[in-house]
Amino acid sequence: MQRRFSDYLLISLKGLAMGAADAVPGVSGGTIAFISGIYEELINTISGINLDLFKKLRSEGFTSFWQALNGNFLMALLIGIIVSFVSFMRLAKYLIEYHPVLIWSFFFGLIIASIYFVGKQITKWNLATVTTLIIGSIIAYYITLLPSSANNESSLFLFIAGAIAICAMILPGISGSFILVILGAYKTLSDALHDFDFKRIFIFASGALVGLLSFSHILKWLFKHYHNITLALLTGFIFGSLNKIWPWKMTETVMEKASGKILPFSEVSDLNNLTLYQQQVVDFESYKVVAEKSVSALTYSELNNNIDSQWPLAVVLMIVGFSTIFILERLGKKPK
Repeated sequence: MQRRFSDYLLISLKGLAMGAADAVPGVSGGTIAFISGIYEELINTISGINLDLFKKLRSEGFTSFWQALNGNFLMALLIGIIVSFVSFMRLAKYLIEYHPVLIWSFFFGLIIASIYFVGKQITKWNLATVTTLIIGSIIAYYITLLPSSANNESSLFLFIAGAIAICAMILPGISGSFILVILGAYKTLSDALHDFDFKRIFIFASGALVGLLSFSHILKWLFKHYHNITLALLTGFIFGSLNKIWPWKMTETVMEKASGKILPFSEVSDLNNLTLYQQQVVDFESYKVVAEKSVSALTYSELNNNIDSQWPLAVVLMIVGFSTIFILERLGKKPK
């Protein structure tokens, strides 16, 4: 596949968008890859990494190996993803802590548009595709309701978490970062990136590599043999994930980091949102959300001493997020 330098620069920009999305618990980089038109090429490229490829390196040389690998595409994309993920994870942490309604509003609009663009690629609607879409929605919605686990810092656990999370990261609609939150590995990884703990980063990356190479073969097979069914399932995943990304939340239970006890949040604060309480006391470490539920902007304000729900700006950011997908989709249609 002949590409110019500008084409690879565009692929890196798509990688930047994927990395930024994957850094936010609740948003999937796979959705960005799908909308921007590189998803199936990415899956085919990853699934093509096998022993035969390395035999080609030995018998035919590096140039032949690199072409068979689709190396230029993979390198351009990975540069964008890695740079964005490492840098945006810090920014995402700040935005989630101090401006949660606004960042979730942007991504909510982005995901709404994604449902349309992924769903419209289903060429034949029938009972099977509709049923699969519903099943996918239920699975993703159920995942958003799962309580977070306690933080786990063991090396074996971090390896396994990497393998599981990377599978979610390449699935549109299911957030790899949110899976890390559920598993209790998100803070361990974010701390490792913040402190440049290369040992933990390497362990996580090794698990991610194993998971990615394994899972990509399954996805490639599904797209080849059950294209419409697979698209319906992915559309359902995206639709079901909306609950996690809804901007206004009521915290029900939290875990106290020092003791590991799970408490009703009403015992901690007269507010009904953990982030607002954390901003008030300037402490984002002592408690973590275990269970929460989505509420309306009006209810959110009423439950938190009539605080400004920021709904006008939230709506604007939803529209911006929605429009961003149209831009990515236009980029995805450009000649390769």
